[in-house]
Amino acid sequence: MELLRNAVRPYAWGSRTTIPELLGREVPAPHPEAELWMGAHPGDPSRVLGEDGAERSLLELIEADPHVHLGPDCARRWNNRLPFLLKILAVEEPLSMQAHPSAAQSAEGHAREEAAGIPRDAPNRNYPDPTAKPELVCALTEFHALAGFREPGRTIKLLRAVETPGLAKYTELLAAQPDSDGMRALFTTWITLPQASLDELLPEVLDACVLHVKEHGEFDTECRTILELGEAHPRDAGVLAALLLNRLTLRAGEAIYLPAGNLHLYLHGTAVEILANSDNILRGGLTPKHVDVPELLRVVDFACSDMPVLPGEPGACGAVYRTDAPEFELSRCDWAAGERDELRVDTGVPQILLCTAGRVLVRADGGGELELGRGRSIWLPATDPAVYVRPLGEGRTQLFRATSGR
Repeated sequence: MELLRNAVRPYAWGSRTTIPELLGREVPAPHPEAELWMGAHPGDPSRVLGEDGAERSLLELIEADPHVHLGPDCARRWNNRLPFLLKILAVEEPLSMQAHPSAAQSAEGHAREEAAGIPRDAPNRNYPDPTAKPELVCALTEFHALAGFREPGRTIKLLRAVETPGLAKYTELLAAQPDSDGMRALFTTWITLPQASLDELLPEVLDACVLHVKEHGEFDTECRTILELGEAHPRDAGVLAALLLNRLTLRAGEAIYLPAGNLHLYLHGTAVEILANSDNILRGGLTPKHVDVPELLRVVDFACSDMPVLPGEPGACGAVYRTDAPEFELSRCDWAAGERDELRVDTGVPQILLCTAGRVLVRADGGGELELGRGRSIWLPATDPAVYVRPLGEGRTQLFRATSGR
């Protein structure tokens, strides 16, 4: 049971206030801070703070004794690698439109790029890791996202609500085949449009969206999103493609699960994210970073439906967000102001505890305790004894528990 010092990723889409305020640092930060990483990814492993004040990489600790830190079963299943990565996301501006590959696609793509000699930190590297990257994002504040292809009938209605002379033929393309194959055909057509054709079509669509918003149309939220993306990324085919995705607004505590192939785009808000311990990303637009459309089309899942929002099911640690991802599980514990109930957290699997509101005292069964303030986290090796957690202070308290899947 040891405190963690975690790496901050300064991507351009991040906030200059959210993560510094969470960690009790000076606000605003001198540059955007987008992600706080908690885990043992080789790109930015957490540092474990020993009682003597010394720091050691969590990655190095696990590599030195995987059976102690991961447990024998987890070590064997995941090849001595911590299978999950926990993050805080501070989304001030939209991320790139992206999808993540499956386990088989990741293994093949990683081997292909290794054989080609592409450095793992090269900007054109798609597969720095040989593993899949399913992920779940749980809102801490109101959180806005585009995720998964909308049901075709609803998308046809949206396209007709903003129809222009140039857009009509594409609307009819989907109307003639209102299923996943039709969605694949339309998305592929738009994402590969010649720039000259895109420069004719996109202004028409943006003008139609302005009119729809002025008239308080049925798709006001969707059109506002398209206009925001169009302003940030003029002449980008991803703006058109965004018309095809579900527009979601998550309340605090609600989550979405993004399996392999799910095309998505986070727009704004703060969230806890848990994902497989991988950084494989295929981007399709809305970014100055490397975009590989052919590779993206190989991995995207064109199934069309409403995107399920997960409120969390009752579990040992308050609410648990169940998915089919074997790499991770996320739970959320909440104590109202004045509540003092103690929570027992069993071990047997590697886990990270993260405090996102208030303060908690974490007491090991058999001795030893740590106080965990807001924005702080601790590492619990699989072979440690159980711990007991109780809130401190008078206000609301919240704790997230990240573990490997069982």
